[in-house]
Amino acid sequence: MRIKGYQYYLSKGGGAQWVLRTSKGSKRRKLLATLQALEAASLPQQPPSLPGSDSEEEEVVERKKKRPKKALFASASTEVEEKRKTKRQKQGPPISDSEEEEVERKKCHRGAPLGNDSVEEEKRKRKRWKQAPSNPAQHLDSVDQTGLKAWNSSATSDSTKPSPETPSPQPPRTLSRKQWRNRQKNKRRQKNKFRPPQPPEQSPAPATGPTAQTEVPPVLSPNSHGARAEALRARMAQRLDSARFRYLNEQLYSGPSSAAQRLFQEDPEAFLLYHRGFQSQVKKWPLQPVDRIARDLRQRPASLVVADFGCGDCRLASSIRNPVHCFDLASLDPRVTVCDMAQVPLEDESVDVAVFCLSLMGTNIRDFLEEANRVLKPGGLLKVAEVSSRFEDVRNFLGAVTKLGFKVISKDLTNSHFFLFDFQKTGAPRVGPKAQLSGLKLQPCLYKRR
Repeated sequence: MRIKGYQYYLSKGGGAQWVLRTSKGSKRRKLLATLQALEAASLPQQPPSLPGSDSEEEEVVERKKKRPKKALFASASTEVEEKRKTKRQKQGPPISDSEEEEVERKKCHRGAPLGNDSVEEEKRKRKRWKQAPSNPAQHLDSVDQTGLKAWNSSATSDSTKPSPETPSPQPPRTLSRKQWRNRQKNKRRQKNKFRPPQPPEQSPAPATGPTAQTEVPPVLSPNSHGARAEALRARMAQRLDSARFRYLNEQLYSGPSSAAQRLFQEDPEAFLLYHRGFQSQVKKWPLQPVDRIARDLRQRPASLVVADFGCGDCRLASSIRNPVHCFDLASLDPRVTVCDMAQVPLEDESVDVAVFCLSLMGTNIRDFLEEANRVLKPGGLLKVAEVSSRFEDVRNFLGAVTKLGFKVISKDLTNSHFFLFDFQKTGAPRVGPKAQLSGLKLQPCLYKRR
């Protein structure tokens, strides 16, 4: 039907509509009318509705409801994918495949039920999760979506440390095989720091497994305590012997020879103690004077008779072939004759050589030299070796000896520890017994405490 100035058209909802027809824009209206007619032909016929009704909005809602659920799930999956991409760009490194599958499975459980294909795919995914190595994200089935997102963010930012202001407890992380080996190695190194040193043949083999035996500290045996006590006792005994040696040495140099003889007679062990301490002191010297005297006598005839005043252990008699008379205050050898060196049991002018090797002790040195003059033959040899520190004036000493009937043949002052003199008997002493000889007063040889 046509009315003047109007055109009758079918509306979008299936009803009729009168449209004012004008000359301007007629082509556009015709195109719009054809489009509306095609759209109406595709939908079922409904009773016409008046212009301005809500039928159009109701039809749109019904079409959305009748839309297939698969299409809804596809659109939802596309939206989830877009959100995941934006989240990856914000967070940085992507999450692992297992975590993506877990998120997808959670979202699918909250959405509409899946079809048969999706159910089979879900079963295959679960099977892979069971076969895959242990991962903390697999044990979060009962955690909601917000908790899962927080766990994924903490797992991806594992390398960065949390700020001290907001500390958050991190879940336990599993170690790789290399990390586990390194941790075991560090434990063994830390344990070996405090291990006592052992000899190479008794060192234990290094532990290579996680069940390494703990190091047991060595238990001190009772024998070790006994050894320590024995060593302490020996050290204290040595100190005591050194103190007694210094005391005896001082007594020998500060009194006459007769007092020293009585001392050793009352205490026979004192002489043994003194001789042992004296030998330990002389061993520190570069050269012992008795060896020097023995070398000189070996160059002389073996028929010469020797008298050793203060022989000690008879070392000179053991070093030469000559006949030797040994005299001392106490006996350390069967060849020793115990007597006071101021009165020896020899006849007058019966020996060829008289020796005083570190034995001019006491305050009566003049008596020793006069006794040597008595037993020596005319032209006999007197050999004296004494500690160099005892002489204040060597020339004064030599002058005093010459007044006792001797003359100086040779002197050796090159050694740092002792001096060596050779005298020859010229006759009887030239001074009376009451004459004072200051050169024969030598300094005592006292050993300091060390």
